[in-house]
Amino acid sequence: MSEHAPEHAHPIPDRHGQNLFSTDTELHALLALYLPDDLRAHMQPHFERLGGLAGGLLDEQKVVKHPAYIEMERLALSEFGLAAVSHRDDTLGWHGKMPPLVKYVLTYLFVQAEFGLCCPVSMTDSLTRTLKKFGTPELVARYLPRLTSLDFDELAQGAMFMTEQAAGSDIAATATLAHQEADGSWRLTGDKWFCSNPDADFAMVLARADEASGGVAGMKGVSLFLLPRRLDDGSLNRYRIIRLKHKLGTRSMASGEIRLEGARAYLVGEAGRGFVQMADMVNNSRLSNGVRAAGLMRRAVAEAEFIASERRAFGRTLAQMPLMQRQLDKLRLPAEQARTMVCQTALALARSDAGEPDAYALLRILTPLIKFRACRDARKVTGDAMEVRGGCGYIEEWSDARLVRDAHLGSIWEGTSNIVALDVIRAVKREGSLPVLRAHCEKLLADATLAPGFAKALRDALARAAALTETAAHEGGDVLARQAASALYHCTSAIAMAWEASHTGSAARLRWAQLVLLHRVLPRDPLSPDAMPADWNAAASERSATALA
Repeated sequence: MSEHAPEHAHPIPDRHGQNLFSTDTELHALLALYLPDDLRAHMQPHFERLGGLAGGLLDEQKVVKHPAYIEMERLALSEFGLAAVSHRDDTLGWHGKMPPLVKYVLTYLFVQAEFGLCCPVSMTDSLTRTLKKFGTPELVARYLPRLTSLDFDELAQGAMFMTEQAAGSDIAATATLAHQEADGSWRLTGDKWFCSNPDADFAMVLARADEASGGVAGMKGVSLFLLPRRLDDGSLNRYRIIRLKHKLGTRSMASGEIRLEGARAYLVGEAGRGFVQMADMVNNSRLSNGVRAAGLMRRAVAEAEFIASERRAFGRTLAQMPLMQRQLDKLRLPAEQARTMVCQTALALARSDAGEPDAYALLRILTPLIKFRACRDARKVTGDAMEVRGGCGYIEEWSDARLVRDAHLGSIWEGTSNIVALDVIRAVKREGSLPVLRAHCEKLLADATLAPGFAKALRDALARAAALTETAAHEGGDVLARQAASALYHCTSAIAMAWEASHTGSAARLRWAQLVLLHRVLPRDPLSPDAMPADWNAAASERSATALA
């Protein structure tokens, strides 16, 4: 036993019980940069409370008994209003609209303890947004109050029933049929193969109008419908859960196969534009996927850092060993990139909802970027972080194995990596998002005090990433979509992290931005030791020198 370790210390320290907000000092610095002071001060006790729950009570929950899951639902949907916060003017004691970042910070904390429930939370939020945007005034007035309620006995949960075995991501192959009755109502018939939160109060469903109802083939024949679980008289609607899925991860939340047997549903928006309208809901869910991936990585990295700082071997802590220091850096980079991209995308969402010029085009490309790259990074980060705990990390009583299982969902749910990378290219083609993204990054660079050499390296890398993306957007360039999406993500996150470092004074964040560029963007000789370019750390930037002259 080392003289520095108490006799009662467990050889594999457990971080359980720590407040996941209080201990995350880097998040505190970022919130001071991204949130108004009055809102940040107001939210501080709420962040503290959820951080404590995520490190304690929520982390202890085992979904063996149904009441455990019910309690997690109460905390997420009622006490913290995660699904309703974007649709109310009076949440958590704050009067007025909350910016999206508040919701995502709360989700970021919550998901570090419980991933599965965040799916129903996200789908409820996204369904509400889609209904408000495309539903008739009568439909909105009828169902919105329950979807935005904070009363746990009254509030409704949402879901998306999209996936069919034969269709998958090919929405044009949707086989579920919608028949319009003489009174104008619709009845849905068909099978949906993967439906998470299958007993939700409401679901958005894609279906094709049958021939008698004027249906046509292809994408133009697919419409969007709101499916209630119970009818106005309180009886159950005509659909049933065939079976539940036995899943790799998200085991706390049920997913099932749904059979629609003439279920009553309500047309949402314009007939034949179901995919376009559902895309709004999917994009919102994709952003939530990126937030969840960032949260999973944060938990994994924090666990690895804790183990490395507490566990001793060969007379010193693991964190004092150079190879472990390098390993932790490799874990931190993608986790911090994702955290930065969450903040940047949340601000773009707020600007887009406010109708600012070019904000939608920026949001339209940032969303698939974070969904594509952060969700893929989470799979590796959680696996490599588990290794830091050693053999115990492979045992279910610690959080590591669950994080690894849950992390694999992000790059599958709401579009696989190929589909989402192609969506980045679609944003470039249809929304003209690339010059908007470049202008946004240039604005960040102009507002940052950086060494001239590093600033130039960032600009040059961004220009090359943009050129690659333009090539990918040309005829026959689809094969480059993933490479281009990764390049844009890494360059954008490095620039944004450098901007954050400039305004928060964080030397660690500046170093992480440099390492992102060095290790994830620029060419490297695998047979040479790493070396940071000397001109990346000049004492002062040209702008600072000019200001002092």
